[in-house]
Amino acid sequence: MNRVFAVTVNNHSGVLNRITGLFLRRGFNIQSITVGATETDGISRMTIVLNVDDERDTEQVVKQLHKQIDVLKVQDITEAPIVARELVLIRVNSPLTTRSELTTLIGPFRASIIDVSRDSVTIQAVGSPEKVEALIFLLQPYGIKELARTGVTAVLRANDAAELSRSSRNYVLSI
Repeated sequence: MNRVFAVTVNNHSGVLNRITGLFLRRGFNIQSITVGATETDGISRMTIVLNVDDERDTEQVVKQLHKQIDVLKVQDITEAPIVARELVLIRVNSPLTTRSELTTLIGPFRASIIDVSRDSVTIQAVGSPEKVEALIFLLQPYGIKELARTGVTAVLRANDAAELSRSSRNYVLSI
């Protein structure tokens, strides 16, 4: 089962390497990982999606993350109300005869064509992982030449952030 973890870390060289090395040593498969600066200087946020078999493994992941010096906060937000998004860039075969068809197809996904060449178009879409998967599935018959995905980035819904900080699923280590 995939679990989503929000991890706040010090923004130092080598932190990402130590975190991914921890998962490698423990045999956990990283489905996606995104990292970026936060509103606080020197602090970054990681959104990590891991394939974890059971609750015991989830607790093990959290404990191992807390042992890392640069980890400030760990939250398992899998079951919490979250807003999750992913960016995908897809280069698709598109002779002139199918361009209008492709434009119509990507419309409901709020995707856009961001680059055009003689034989292909590059499509950009942002949405939930399920929405991205659905778009990829619909574009496959046209012939996907190249695909790049960012991985999931997620935040708690505004009204639920305070409630989660009081729940038992929130693993916070204050330093």
